[in-house]
Amino acid sequence: QVQLVESGGGLVQAGGSLRLSCAASGRTFSSLVMAWFRQAPGKEREFVAVITRNGGSKYYADSVKGRFTISRDNAKNTVYLQMNSLKPEDTAVYYCAAGRLSIPTVRTSGYDSWGRGTQVTVSS
Repeated sequence: QVQLVESGGGLVQAGGSLRLSCAASGRTFSSLVMAWFRQAPGKEREFVAVITRNGGSKYYADSVKGRFTISRDNAKNTVYLQMNSLKPEDTAVYYCAAGRLSIPTVRTSGYDSWGRGTQVTVSS
């Protein structure tokens, strides 16, 4: 497992932007598929975005497609989530996840390392 630490959350007005970062420990970052999930109060954790090991492929939940962008910097052991045009329904705790996968998955069970999360609150 790797240790993951998220940062960049906060309070923003609807229509605004935030950039989340997730720093990973260890020297195996480039071998990991990285993903972002989120969990709103009273709801299950849901998939947001995933990026393959070399960053060549990215997949998004329909609810964020066109507004959010996932990226990674393997030299810095960091994955990012740029969130634009934020909506109140984006309010949630956002979690970074890592998995030793051959194929990216939207399922939480595919990931064996999780960060503690960072709160994103979007006001209307």
